[in-house]
Order: sequence, then C-alpha cells, then structure tokens
Amino acid sequence: MSLRGKRNYRRIIRTGLAILLQLCLCASLFTYSGATESEGNENKEAEASSESGDQEGEQSEASSAGDKSSEKSSAATQQKTQSTAEINALKQKQEQLKQEQMLLESQKQAAEAQKKQAEGQLSKVEGQISNITGAQDDLRTEIEGIDASIVGILTDISLIESQIENIERQIADTEVQYNDTIKEHNAQYEAMKVRIRYMYEAGDMNYIQMLLNSASMADALVKSDYISRLYDYDRKKLEEYQETANEIANLKTALDEDKSELETSQNELREEENYLAELLEEKKGEYEDYETMLAKAKQQASAYSAVIKKQTDQISAIEKQKAKKAAEQAESLRKEQQLAAAEAAKQAGGAQSSGGGGQTPAAGSSGSSGSGKKSSGAAVSGSGKGAEIASYATQFIGNPYVSGGTSLTGGADCSGFVKAVYQHFGINLPRTSYSQSGVGTSVSYSDAKAGDIIYYGGHVGIYLGNGTIVHASTPATGIKISSAMYRPIVTIRRVV
Repeated sequence: MSLRGKRNYRRIIRTGLAILLQLCLCASLFTYSGATESEGNENKEAEASSESGDQEGEQSEASSAGDKSSEKSSAATQQKTQSTAEINALKQKQEQLKQEQMLLESQKQAAEAQKKQAEGQLSKVEGQISNITGAQDDLRTEIEGIDASIVGILTDISLIESQIENIERQIADTEVQYNDTIKEHNAQYEAMKVRIRYMYEAGDMNYIQMLLNSASMADALVKSDYISRLYDYDRKKLEEYQETANEIANLKTALDEDKSELETSQNELREEENYLAELLEEKKGEYEDYETMLAKAKQQASAYSAVIKKQTDQISAIEKQKAKKAAEQAESLRKEQQLAAAEAAKQAGGAQSSGGGGQTPAAGSSGSSGSGKKSSGAAVSGSGKGAEIASYATQFIGNPYVSGGTSLTGGADCSGFVKAVYQHFGINLPRTSYSQSGVGTSVSYSDAKAGDIIYYGGHVGIYLGNGTIVHASTPATGIKISSAMYRPIVTIRRVV
C-alpha cells in the first residue's frame, strides 16, 4: 500500500471512531453529564494522539523512502563507477593491443626484409646454378664431341693399319714378283750370253755356211730371217725383262711411298689421339670442378630456401597473431560500445523514471529484423569502395555454407559468397573460384587492401585487412573470419 493510501485509511478509521464516540455521548447525555465531558475530553485526546501517530508514520515512511532513494542513488553511482572503470580498462586493453599490433607489424616488416634479401640471394644463386648448368651442358657436349673424335681417330687408325697391312702384303708380293722377274731376266741373259759367246767363238762362218748351204734363195731368205728374228727375240726379251723389272721396281717404290704415307698418317693420328685424350681428361677435370661448384651452389640455394621458408612461416605466424590481436581489439571495442550503450540507456531510463515513468527499450532492440544480417564485430581496415564491400560481407558471418549456393542469407559456397557480395555493389563476377582468380589486377600481399579477392587454389575469400579474410568456409563452419595466411596464397586480385 502506498503512503497516501495509508494516510487515507487512517483518516477513515479516525473519522469512524469520532462518530462512534459522538453517538455514545448522545445516548448518555442526560444521565452522566460529568462523564460526558470527561469522555469528550478523552476523545479529543485520542484524536490528537491519532493525528500525532499519523504524523509520525508519515515521517517514518518519508524517512524510509529517503533511505531507499539514497541507497538507489548510491548503487547507481557505484554501478556507474564500475562501468566507467570497465570502459577505461577496455580502452587500456585496446591501446595495449594496438601497441602489440604495431610491434608485430615491425617484426613482420623485418621478416619480410630478411625474406626479400634471401629471395634476392636465392635468385642470384639460381642464376649461378643456371650458368653452371649451361656451362656443364656445353662442356658435356664438348666432351661428347671429343669422345666422338677419339672414336673417329681410332677408327681411322684401324683403317690405316689395315691399309698398311694390305700394302705390306702387296710389297711382299711385288718383291717376290720382282725377284722372279730378275731370275728370268738373268736366265735369259745367261742364255743370250752363251749364244753370243758361241757366235763370237765360232765366228760368223756357221751363219754364212748355213746361208751358202741353202737349197734356194727362198731357203736362204728364210734362214736369214730366222737368224734376224733370233737376234730380235733375244733383244726383245732382254728389253721386256728390263721393262718388267723397272715396273716392278717402280711399283715397289710406289708401295713403299704409300706405306710411308700411311705410317705418317698413322703417327699423326696417334698424336691427335694422345692430344684428345689429354684434352678429354682436362675437360673431365673441368666438369668435376663444375660438379663441385654446382653442388656448392645448390647447397647455398637450399640454405636460402630454408631461410625463405623460415621467414614465410614467421610472417604467417605474425599474421595470425595480428589477426588474433585485431579480433581481440574488435571484441574489446564491441564490449566498450555495449557498456557505453548500456550506461546511456540506464541514464536515459533514470531520467524517464524521474520524469513520470516510461519504459527503456532493451539493448540491441534496434537491430535488423528478419534480413539475415548479423553483427560481426569484425574490424575492417581502410576506407573506400573496397572497405565498404568488406564491411558489407561481414554482416553475413554465421550464415550457412551451401555447395553451389549464391544466397547471402540462405547459404552460399566460397565463390557464390564473393559473387553475391560484389553483385550487391553492381559488380558482376564469374561464378567459379578459378574464374574469379583472373579478374581485376594482381597485387602483392603486402599491398593487399580491404575488398581484395584472395585465391588459394580452389577457394576464395574477401580480404578485410589486418591479416584476416571473410569467406564461406565449410558446411560445418559456414561464413566466418579466418587468417589470410591460413593457406598458401596463389594470387590476390583487386577489382575496385
């Protein structure tokens, strides 16, 4: 019962008591006049006492209401102080996270510088490897040519040796033929000498007598012709033997010259073979030197590749930390905004209550109704059209992943999600992730901005900045935020 109600109730009771006392006084007025006056005085005292009690009750109730009001005011002040302290703590945390992000960015830049230096050194070493490999290929070709030349020389030497053997056989045969011719020549010569000696010793009488004893002139002519032919025969035979001996001697001389020429060629080929053999050993030594240089260069390349991998892993880890810090900062900012909104709502509610009542709307009641959009709390860096696209995409975090889908509220796959987000801004993209990997212009990760499309090979997402992306991930996780480095990046495309 309210204070006013209590006061009215007590006044009714007091009025009723007064009427009751007056009736009793009228009934006994003529019998007890002195008593009437006494009772009237008592009634007045009772009424005065009742009014005094009412005043004390009202004062007690007023005091109690004041105490309650004071308690409420103290609790409100204490709660406001606590909210202020929480907001300040959140601001300090945000500042700390900002400093940590700056430190991570500095570490990332240092790692990227080291990675870039290692990539330059690796490129230089790879150039050396290419040059060494090219020189090796040239040297290998040269060695193969020398080998082929040696094989050819050995083949020529073998052929010359065969020719020398053939000429030696011809020389041997010629010598035999020459000797036989000389023997026949000597025999003919000896026979001719015998006839000449006989003719010289017997004189010309035998021939003259042979002519004189001829039966006729014809017989004498025949015998004379015989004697002439005998001389001619001897002379011809001697000439033929001499000519044959000369031919055989010339042939032997020619064969000796051919043999000498072949032997000279053989010696020259032997010298060429020895030179090529020495050159081959020299080239093989150079090839081994190239092998050593190549092995050393490959070892250096492996070391630089390890450095690049290490720096890439470090950059990836830093990006994940930055994404985590950014998410924490966004969450801290969201909590700060919620506390500030709640505090403002309480102050507005208190003002309305003190001004005559009214209801304060519940926190968060001004959100979207039935649109499928959700508050993400995701931090989008930068400004411009790309940042607008990225910010719009975060409104659908938590919505389902549907294979082949393109609905931002009913469900979409990775490329369908990117296509639908860009379609909202009047930009028509291809349907598949592979086709989307070729749109716009290519940018490096260090130059990536919010709204850029990151292609991972069979998967795409929209870059938010601060090392994070929003993407339709899997049927189990739906549309969510992830680190931009959670998978190896194939290409980054800028459309706006």
